[in-house]
Amino acid sequence: MALDYIALGILVFVVLVMFYGIIVIHDIPYEIAKHRQHPHQDAIHVAGWVSLFTLHVLWPFLWIWATLYRPERGWGFNQRLQKDEIELASLKQELADLKSRINNIEQSEQQG
Repeated sequence: MALDYIALGILVFVVLVMFYGIIVIHDIPYEIAKHRQHPHQDAIHVAGWVSLFTLHVLWPFLWIWATLYRPERGWGFNQRLQKDEIELASLKQELADLKSRINNIEQSEQQG
């Protein structure tokens, strides 16, 4: 009789752990979005709850959606191109300055 109550207690414990474990797992994309200050974090949170009722079909897509955004680079597409263009312009200017210095040195050697 005592073993029946112990088995029932273990069964209730396992069911509760699984229930809360599933809720914690479904909330991972929202936690990622919150940590990264994602502009759509509320939508990710709601979609996570919807995914809970659809057997987590949406969950991998929510994970991807949450990890695409970073505060320092945004979505990472346009800003990287702008940064590359600025860096390229800087390198072009430096190359022009070096060519000018080489020409000045060559002219001073020819005169001297």
